[in-house]
Amino acid sequence: MRERRDIWAAGDAYERYMGRWSRAVAEKFVAWLNCGDGLRWLDAGCGTGALTAVVAARYRPSAVVALDRSAGFVASARDTLPAAVCCVRGDALSLPLRGGTCDAAVSGLALNFLPGPEAAVAEAARVVRPGGLVAAYVWDYAEGMTFLRRFWDAAISVDPSAAALDEGRTFPLCRPGRLRTLWTAAGLDEVRVAAVEVPTVFADFTDLWEPFLGGQGPAAGYVTALAPAARDRLREVLRATVPTRPDGSIALTARAWAVRGRRP
Repeated sequence: MRERRDIWAAGDAYERYMGRWSRAVAEKFVAWLNCGDGLRWLDAGCGTGALTAVVAARYRPSAVVALDRSAGFVASARDTLPAAVCCVRGDALSLPLRGGTCDAAVSGLALNFLPGPEAAVAEAARVVRPGGLVAAYVWDYAEGMTFLRRFWDAAISVDPSAAALDEGRTFPLCRPGRLRTLWTAAGLDEVRVAAVEVPTVFADFTDLWEPFLGGQGPAAGYVTALAPAARDRLREVLRATVPTRPDGSIALTARAWAVRGRRP
């Protein structure tokens, strides 16, 4: 059985692979939260700062902390986010903040990669004030993140052992029922779950395939571990299964599940 490689570190590689789509989801997620201006925000697992940037632009917060355990992502976030945002390296399972110091704690596309998501939600609930918001979103790997779904279906058809690495199977947390249970188990009130869907249009097959060569995340980690001949075979199987328009572009969609609740 192949080992899953959850590598998330290089900002530029992540941007081409996932960042361009995560920004679009962040816009819809932040609008769904429907918060006011002047709040104190935490983005736990900020990555390159896509969600933090949307929060800062939309809600004019009084303070924002963007935290990630990857030094590479923190460096990328510092390069792109407004100077007023405090970008720090830290662990979402043990937040370096006092209890009740935030109005809202959010997380985008990171919760399922943490070794203890229950602890992460409990920590987020700890650092928000009573009545404060705790919210997150994750990709719907099982069905709605279609370019990854197409990828894993192609990989499994070529190499059945790849099924053990399929994010739709390895991330059972990324389903609405599991997210709701996680939030309610943390003692949060007014829990809601919603689907957030955005288009993912690739200019051509190269635009879809090459990001898998950057080594970011389980799917790309799988590709980079393949022998060249196996990699070429997977590429051609995937090429044959994605819907290509007459101009060569490939139009798919990406769905995330969003969850929110409030500290009593």
